[in-house]
Amino acid sequence: MQVSASIFKAYDIRGVVPSTLNEAVAEGLGRAFGTIARQEGETVIAVGRDGRLSGPSLSAALIRGLVAAGVEVIDVGMVTTPILYFAAHTLARTGIQITGSHNPKDYNGFKMIMGGRAIYGDEIQALRKMIEAESWTDTPGGSVRQADVLPAYRERIVSDVKLARPLRIVVDSGNGIAGASAPDILRGLGCEVTELFSEVDGNFPNHHPDPSKPENLHDLIAALKTTGAELGLAFDGDGDRLGIVTREGNNIYPDRQMALFAQDVLSRVPGGTILFDVKCSQRLAPAIAAAGGKPLMFKTGHSLIKAKMKAIEAEGGQAPLGGEMSGHIFFKERWFGFDDGTYAGARLLEILSKSPDASAVLDGLPSSFSTPELNVLCAEGEPHGLVQQLVDSARFEAPATVNTIDGLRVDWPDGFGLIRASNTTPVLVLRFEGQTHEALSRIEAQMMALLRSAKPDAQIQAAAH
Repeated sequence: MQVSASIFKAYDIRGVVPSTLNEAVAEGLGRAFGTIARQEGETVIAVGRDGRLSGPSLSAALIRGLVAAGVEVIDVGMVTTPILYFAAHTLARTGIQITGSHNPKDYNGFKMIMGGRAIYGDEIQALRKMIEAESWTDTPGGSVRQADVLPAYRERIVSDVKLARPLRIVVDSGNGIAGASAPDILRGLGCEVTELFSEVDGNFPNHHPDPSKPENLHDLIAALKTTGAELGLAFDGDGDRLGIVTREGNNIYPDRQMALFAQDVLSRVPGGTILFDVKCSQRLAPAIAAAGGKPLMFKTGHSLIKAKMKAIEAEGGQAPLGGEMSGHIFFKERWFGFDDGTYAGARLLEILSKSPDASAVLDGLPSSFSTPELNVLCAEGEPHGLVQQLVDSARFEAPATVNTIDGLRVDWPDGFGLIRASNTTPVLVLRFEGQTHEALSRIEAQMMALLRSAKPDAQIQAAAH
């Protein structure tokens, strides 16, 4: 089968429907994934889809392929990615979510779990090779049944999270799939919820469902002013990421949320390892250490962080929490370890309900001056080579410290600079932070001079995330 290699990304499969992703590709993926699952002893596979317009046809094709490979499919219908993950931790150990996440509306894709682990990298390329060669094995005996997992998922959250007092909140689902479940679950916790754009509509008629972009939070900020609510929550298209806005309209970025979550989790898991990615604030590690935890900076990528958390636990350690600047938060303490915007929102509300002023708690978190995530467009295949060149040539004098676990991150006493290659698109990812405006300007100038020594035509633009 001829398939576009570009759709096989580092952590998932993602393309434009129907030009690079269509029913034939979905069916081929079903046959290949089903074949590999059976080889691993996995015979039951949960399948879900988000609210995109191409979801039903791609889901039907994927399920046809899985059934042809001889597996039992549990079709959980139109759900958030975390609800599919929940199904793949309770009804099965393996699952596929059909989702375009936060991409434009003509995109769709597949996020996959095999035997309880998120698959990425070489395993995704192995699927590509099997689809291209059509070397799957069809096996009789496949079947499909429907299951509604939302009641069990809702009960699991509502029974786990307890608010000290009811909170008034605004929830903006951006017409993504979270609108079908999150507002009701948050009401179940005792919140008074004002809903924005909860109707699931794959045309995304109001704004794009990506809370990492400030322009997508304007409606939420306006509603906070008119309703007098204490807090705003915004979800991305498939519900695995969360945005937080205070009553005053301040966007609380995920690395600041992590400082609050770490403090709470470490009160019950003292000495635990808290993971965060290289894009996070320099102020996060000291906050984790001050709360009695072991901070561990790691590579960006939700699959990579989940795998590292599992590895720490397998070695007898404790990794109760992980998080990324992009908004993926992974609770292992009291939860399953997968990223879930609704559950993270519930845990945040539990913490804030103990205080009379939720916004004051959030505004009091460690802060600094920083750029948002920035991108430099490159040619296909160029970013990783460029970053390696920078890593090899960069020379920084003390007190600067260099970390090369994922690109080039340089920390000074008053801020940091990061240049890394995206694993999903041909761009460089940049982020700069300073404890003062002057420090931010100095660090940005120094890192950009270094970048332009290797790529003189580097043009910065806001990240498309």
